[in-house]
Order: sequence, then C-alpha cells, then structure tokens
Amino acid sequence: MASIGKIARRSFLIGSAAIVGGVAFGAYSVSRPAPNPLTAGKGEAALNPFVLIDQQGVTLYAPRAEMGQGVKTSWAALIAEELDVDLDQVRVLHGPAAKAYYNSAFMTDALPGKGYDRGEISHAIGNALGHLGKVLNLHGTGGSTSMKDGFVRLRAAGASARETLKQAAAERLGVARSQLRTAQGAVIAPDGTKIAYADLAEAAAQLEPIEAELRPSSQWRLIGKSQHRVDMVSKATGTATFGIDVRLPGMKFAALRMNPAQGGGMSGFDATDALKMPGVERVVDMGSGIAVVASNTWLAMQAAEAVQIDWQAAPYPPETDQIFARIAEAFDDAPNSVMRDDGDADQLPPGATELAAEYQVPYLAHATMEPMNATALLEDGKLTVWCGNQMPGFTQMKCAAEAGLDAEQVDLHTTYLGGGFGRRVEFDYAVYATRLAKAMPGVPVQLTWSREEDLRHDMYRPGALARMRGAVKDGQAVLLDGKVAAASPVAQAMDRVAGLPAAGPDKVHVEGFFNTPYAIPNHRMAGHLSDVEVPVGFWRSVGNSFNAFFVESFVDEMAHAAQRDPLDFRLEMARREWEPAAAVLEAVREMSGWDSPSPAGTGRGVALCYSFGTPVAQVIEVAQQDGSIRMTRAWIAADLGRVIDPDNTRAQMFGAMAYGLSAACFGEITFADGAAEQGNFPDYDALRMHTMPAVQVQLLENQPRMGGAGEPGTPPAAPALANALFDLTGIRARRLPLMHDFDLLV
Repeated sequence: MASIGKIARRSFLIGSAAIVGGVAFGAYSVSRPAPNPLTAGKGEAALNPFVLIDQQGVTLYAPRAEMGQGVKTSWAALIAEELDVDLDQVRVLHGPAAKAYYNSAFMTDALPGKGYDRGEISHAIGNALGHLGKVLNLHGTGGSTSMKDGFVRLRAAGASARETLKQAAAERLGVARSQLRTAQGAVIAPDGTKIAYADLAEAAAQLEPIEAELRPSSQWRLIGKSQHRVDMVSKATGTATFGIDVRLPGMKFAALRMNPAQGGGMSGFDATDALKMPGVERVVDMGSGIAVVASNTWLAMQAAEAVQIDWQAAPYPPETDQIFARIAEAFDDAPNSVMRDDGDADQLPPGATELAAEYQVPYLAHATMEPMNATALLEDGKLTVWCGNQMPGFTQMKCAAEAGLDAEQVDLHTTYLGGGFGRRVEFDYAVYATRLAKAMPGVPVQLTWSREEDLRHDMYRPGALARMRGAVKDGQAVLLDGKVAAASPVAQAMDRVAGLPAAGPDKVHVEGFFNTPYAIPNHRMAGHLSDVEVPVGFWRSVGNSFNAFFVESFVDEMAHAAQRDPLDFRLEMARREWEPAAAVLEAVREMSGWDSPSPAGTGRGVALCYSFGTPVAQVIEVAQQDGSIRMTRAWIAADLGRVIDPDNTRAQMFGAMAYGLSAACFGEITFADGAAEQGNFPDYDALRMHTMPAVQVQLLENQPRMGGAGEPGTPPAAPALANALFDLTGIRARRLPLMHDFDLLV
C-alpha cells in the first residue's frame, strides 16, 4: 500500500507525476504545485494524489470525507469513467491531510453576487480563484461542493492515466497508441492482446504525461446513472470503521466533562470519588473542564459525573429570552450588508397594501448520530490522530499546535463520519484527544463524548430574528424589505481557526435572504450581525436554513394578502427573474397535483430556495388525523444542472428535507443559567419513520452549471411545512419549532 509522505513531485496542468515504482496521474492547475502526498511501496504502481495502481487494481484516494452523502461512490465513478474500469474495480480510501486535496469550489462559492446571475466571465474568475484553496489549505468537505470541485479534476486524472498507460503499451507492442483501446483495467491491442494496467504502470512512469481530452457525455457509461454504493457492504455488515470504532493495542478510553456554560472557565475540581472507582486511571485538567481516562468508555463517563467541579459563568446572557433580546439589539446598528437594494424600498407604491411580520428561529444542534470522538497517540515526537472530520488540514494544524509539533509531524487518519452536517468542520474534539495524548505519551487514548456533552457543547446553528415588510398591488408583489439579525458563524469560525476578525459583508449570513430568485421592483434585504457569544458554527445549509423560512413564510403572507394562489404568485416572480427557478416550481406543481382541489382535512404549502447553486422547490401536504396533524406527502424538485448519480442525489434531497423537517417540528436549544437545557434525543427530538411523509423527488438538468446536492434540500422544508399548516388551520407560524403552536404527530 502506498505510504503517505510530503514529497514534492513534478506536476502539470493536466498531467502526471512520477513516483518510485510506478506512475502518478494528477489534474491540478497551480503555478506552484502542491506536494504529492503519496509514495509507492515495493512492487506497486503508484499514482498521484488521487490514483494508485497495484496488483489489487485501482485505488482512489478520495479527498472528500464520506459522511453518508455517497461522495466515495461518485468520485470513484468519475475516475472509473475515464480510466475504463468498472466501479467494483476501484478501491476507495480517504486521502491524508494535504494541500494537494484542496477544494477548488470553496472560493468560487464565496464570490459576490446572487449566484444564479453569474456570467461566463464571473464563472471563469471563480474557477481561477478556486486554486487559492491550496494556498489557504482548504482541504475540506462542505458547502455542497464535492462534485463541483471534482467533476473535471477527477475525470482529467483518469483520462491522463488512461492515455499514458496506452502509450506505454504502444511502445511495448510497437504499434500506434491510436490503435489501442482500454477496458476492464487493461489496454487491448487490435489482435486482442491484453496488458493489465498494473503491468504498464512502471513503464508509464518514464513517459511524459499525456494531456488527454475528456470524453463527451454521449460516451459515458457511469456518469448520470445510478450506482451501487462502494461502501454499502461494509456499512451493512458493520465492518466500516467510523471514528468510534478505532481500536489499537494498549488503548485507553476517556470521557469528557466540560463547563455546560460554554466559554466559562473552571475554578477547580475534586476528583477523589472518581479516582476510587476500579478501572479509573487518571483525571486530566482540560482547562475549562476535565477528562477521565479509564479501562472502558462507560466507566469513564460514570467517573466523569462523579468529579466535583466549580464552574464559572458563561460570557453571554444566561437565559434564552435575554439572548434573543441581545440579538434584537443588532437591528439598532447599521447593517453589515445590503446585498440587494433594487428600486426604492423606503417608499410605499401608491395604491399598494402594506404588511409586516416578525419571525424567530432557535439555536439548533447538529445532533450527529455518532457523537464527537477522536483517538490520539503521541509517541517518539510524532502525533497520530484518528477521527471523522470535514477539514483535515485545519484539524492537523490545530492538533499539531496543541502537541507543540509541526504539522508534518502529525498523521491524521480520516475515518467514516457518522454524520457531519458542518459539526465536524470544527476540530475541538480532536484537539481534546491530543491534549490527553500529551498527558499520556506512548498510550493511544480514545476520547468519546456522551450525548449530553455533544448536545451541550455544540457550535450551534445561530438563533435568528427577521423583520419583514412588504407590499402588494393588483395581485403582484411590489415591495419586499427584510432585515435579519443573528451571530455570524463565519466570524466565529475565523477566530477559532486563525484568530482573525471577519471583515466586510458577510454573505453567508444573508444567503437565501438576498438572493431568492424573485423579481420584485422594490427589493431590499439587509443583514445585521449580533455580537452575542453563544458558540455558533456551520449547520447544514447555514444561513439558508433560517433565511428561507423568513422569506418564504412572508412571501406566502404576501400571496394571501394579494388574494393569489401561493404557487402562482411565486411562479410569476420566478419567471421574470430566472427560468430554472420557475421550472422547479412548475415541476412540484405538476407532481403534487397542486391545481386539483385538496381533500377535506388536508392542507398544502409550497416553498422555494436557491442555495449552493441549486434551486429547490418543495410542496408538503398535511392532514388532521386522530386529533393530531401529520405530514402525509411531500414533493421535491431540484435543478442541479448535471446529475452524477440520480439515486444518490434523490437520497440527498430526501435526507436533507428530513433533516430540515426534524428541526422545523422539534429542534431547539434553549438556555438556563447559561447552559443548554437539551441533553439527549428525548428533549431534542427528530422525525420518526411513522411521522415522515411519503416523498417523491424529481431532478432537472436545465441550468448551465452544476449545483450542489447535500444541503439545498434543507432550506425549503420548514417554510413549506409552515405554509401547509396555515392552509390547514389558518394559523400563521412565525416561530420555530412548530411543536409549540401545533399538535404534531410524534
């Protein structure tokens, strides 16, 4: 198996880098190429940062974390498509932390503008800026970017490999490369002679790499077709290794107990009772809390609860109402951004009917099924860390700083993630494990958070407020003026990662707020940043997750004030603004039978959100059943421009909507005495199988560029459900979760 080492190699615009014993094929365009992290072992035919060929076949080193979204399968399909191998011939491993695996789409998505209005020049600038991801060490998974980042890079790597291997075969056989073809991991001569890739790799390493053209879509075998997941068997049989499954010789197990008032310190602790428990080895001071090391995880958790600790107060207001009062104060300050300011939103058009509303959404936890965990071993001046994570480069850097080492002295092994949703963009759990490894050099220590520690020490989706004002005239929206206030995940994350202040307008704060694809003549949307210090971070779909609720709930109110059908009202505005947005509305209209009368005792709601390059429309149907309200059916239409794997993409949309509906119905983190009151799933509930509606998903490919898949299904869920509840009950939901105002089936 190839080893991981920071060894600089030659690189090319679309080319390859020679590696000892074989050949490495790459696809990265940078003026100063990133080091290739792979080296080959004896008898192996190696490949670049992405592909390695040995006697077992083709191995893809995937730079994006597999957290249930199917990225291993889709990236493997991109390589296999051009390399002429079947998917079951590709073994997929997580790549190491390395600049070569930078995410080129992170910077592109951060460009100013609505996104859907981006022209060819802006798109080209975004592609060029994408390579800054290498300089900034943006090796990460998030923002629904994996396919946007990999669609060309991985195919180019496969195509270069294929043609260079063919050239090696051509020289061996004494024929022209054009006479050869490839299939099933072999080069095939006109007379039927087959030479396996593994037998050609060493010779190919001596050749100049061939910059091959990508195959047209008419020749695709895998892209655009549903594939069996490459990790299906291991996950179904329980043999897949998640962070919590790591086992090493001599391992010790640890549990964490930190100040429940986040940001507050610890004045002292008494571990006498915990240390008397058989199997407990030590209690470690973690700064603002303690960790107990023991012979097993359950014992460590029980012992942690036995430690007497004197906690200090949190730096933010202690009660929920006080926190939201602080958030509301942000409206009194100048806005951080006004990214949409069309027409004159200050003046009410003559003859128009004005309306206004205020909305509130709570803090939310990520609630990943696998709680935070990491395993660390510090030995002989080298730190090794095993954990599921979304940002290997940052995690490696922070663990190195904790251990007093250079990043090159830290090996980070990314395991499967039992859910990420943005929580594993953070690195606190890995740093804590490193702190324990420092205290116990030579001993591997696995730190596992209890569910209570996990929920109460999250970087939450921020609580947010919106003040909306609008006007309608002659059945049309003529004015929309919105203000949103919340703390900034970007600002806090920049401080946690680099100790740097955020500067300029915060686009993430107002995404899904200013760039809803509706044409309204007087349209202004402002973002106000709160300085409340409750820890916040990136939660699935980030700002879109609350802004879509604000905008689409208020647009629904405007439609009813205009005495218009809510879907028709949206459709007219979308047609004038951006046709792909109108197309997804048309699709859910047809799928749901929107124009047919609803059965008695049912209600339907619609919502639209453009996020991460993808417009998504949803219709949700609710019904009165046995004294409760349940969701019966749901329809989703999404336009991703290009669909790599239809079944996987449908699953992404389904899962993202379920995540959004769970939060809309039951999700909230509230505070008392500075601590989160929710500690486990009984008080932070989710949809169950019997409460989930039947879902139909339609995928469109009308827009010119590829959009994301992992997050865009979340934002429309809450407003579509809230609007359906209004249709059923006549009660308008202006706060979440909905369980406070409606008798929902649980």
